[in-house]
Amino acid sequence: MHDRIRKKLGILADAAKYDVSCSSSGGNRKNDNKGIGDSSNGICHTYTEDGRCVSLLKILLTNHCIFDCAFCVSRKSNDVKRAAFTVDEVVELTMSFYRRNYIEGLFLSSGIFKNADFTMERLVRIVKKLRLEERFNGYIHLKTIPGASPELLTEAGLYADRMSINLEMPTETGLKLLAPDKSHEEVKKPLGFIKDTITQFKDEKKTGLIKSIPKFVPAGQSTQMVIGATPETDMEIMYSADQYYKNYSLKRVYYSGYIPISYDTRMPVIGSQPPLLRENRLYQTDWLMRFYGFGVQELLNPKNPHLDTDIDPKLSWALRNLEQFPVDINTADYRMILRVPGIGVRSAQKIVQARKFGKLRSGQLQKIGIAYSRAKHFIRCADSAFMLNEPDAPHLKNLILAESTSKYLKVPQSQLSLF
Repeated sequence: MHDRIRKKLGILADAAKYDVSCSSSGGNRKNDNKGIGDSSNGICHTYTEDGRCVSLLKILLTNHCIFDCAFCVSRKSNDVKRAAFTVDEVVELTMSFYRRNYIEGLFLSSGIFKNADFTMERLVRIVKKLRLEERFNGYIHLKTIPGASPELLTEAGLYADRMSINLEMPTETGLKLLAPDKSHEEVKKPLGFIKDTITQFKDEKKTGLIKSIPKFVPAGQSTQMVIGATPETDMEIMYSADQYYKNYSLKRVYYSGYIPISYDTRMPVIGSQPPLLRENRLYQTDWLMRFYGFGVQELLNPKNPHLDTDIDPKLSWALRNLEQFPVDINTADYRMILRVPGIGVRSAQKIVQARKFGKLRSGQLQKIGIAYSRAKHFIRCADSAFMLNEPDAPHLKNLILAESTSKYLKVPQSQLSLF
């Protein structure tokens, strides 16, 4: 590798590390034409749906940018080294790294230089050349540039597995505070366009009138929010995420704890701890909304606008709704079993199947794999002891905390109380 390319790679790979929205879940592009790569093998450093950690070339096309977003390391007023790849350089890097078995896919984003279409056109040229000239079938995650033309977005969607566009701040107010030149409307337009185009391609495939329908963004869309740079509540963050899931059929919303990179007085100062625990709690809440059947209003509302830091959101909900417990494991429906702290999706499915053959006892539940030390406070099974007095929420919370440990409780959380 030439020194010039190596220097560019060092700058542009480092600048890309702040973007966390790089999961490959949902990609299924197969290598059936003697090409190179197979997106079903995943992408890195991220986790696939089956839990595998896989590798990824994650870079910016350039860190030059016409915007001056206070939270961004690539903002135009920041005194950092600047660099830009050519189209051919990105293609060459991707193929070279893949052939050496360093990577299994490409995550490509960019600062905006000149204008949106100028930047997006170069991103499209890269993925088009990889697919058509290099016959690369590995996973490609491409960033959508706000303000890019529908024609460029359509072409990009034919070659990318997943596309994403960053919401930046959870609310319009927060965005205007730190990036007054941007708006959420600029994000909603491309999200809506790509969503509608995905639907159009699927509808055309169902009709069967056209023999071959190309894939269009087969792994769907995602977005990312920066958490902790502005004073939104957890309720505001998750209500915003919920609306984007519903309105744009997003596959994922990512929550990126703000890492202080600026002496701007509007944000946490350099040296402040990133809000790692808060980020984790938001992901847990997101998971409950997507896979456990919880409505966002059940988990966060005006009475409870913040997530607990010492317990997870599922346990927090259960302690606020003790009237719904204990749950009889042998008679309760699947939806209610899912809401028991300590029972996950797979365990709930196993319980429903296993009880068809007889009443379940505590030993069987432990073999199924539930976190029995936690779940036992919220369930009844065939051999549960009869209790005259159920403990109240504060007592039960202390009891559970005494029996458990968390790596996150050791992390200083000074940033959580800045606002």
